[in-house]
Amino acid sequence: MADEAFVRALYAEHGGALLRYALHLMSGDRQRAEDLVQETIVRAWRHPEALAERPARPWLFAVARNLAVDSYRARQARPTELGEAALSLLPSDDDADRTLESWAVADALASLRPEHRRVIIETYYRGCSVAEAAATLGIPAGTVKSRTFYALKALKLALQERGLAP
Repeated sequence: MADEAFVRALYAEHGGALLRYALHLMSGDRQRAEDLVQETIVRAWRHPEALAERPARPWLFAVARNLAVDSYRARQARPTELGEAALSLLPSDDDADRTLESWAVADALASLRPEHRRVIIETYYRGCSVAEAAATLGIPAGTVKSRTFYALKALKLALQERGLAP
């Protein structure tokens, strides 16, 4: 109860002057000024020994000024916040185009001969080296290279037919 009485007495004596000073520091923003006064009073409550050694008002004003400077610096270090209206101006990714393209690529891949399709799947989709693809498919490495060459040519033609390749 003594803490509450201390805070009430401090606010009753210095609250008005502190709020006017805080309004000046916060460029008239009353909400931020009230927050500043509250934090200043909390600091005084946490450090009552500081008020016992000197007059209260200059110490409170110094604390308020330091808090205002800290608040200003924090706002400068943080990027400016934008409202939801700014988000509506940003282009959004349309997954429909990617989905259609992936279907067309899958269709073009399905149109290849089976041995060409298997080589493309091993080397491009699974990321296997020529030697790994050769071991998986059970064919020589040279055959993997030549099938990959012809499979890519056939895939490019199939994609051109579908309007996806230049």
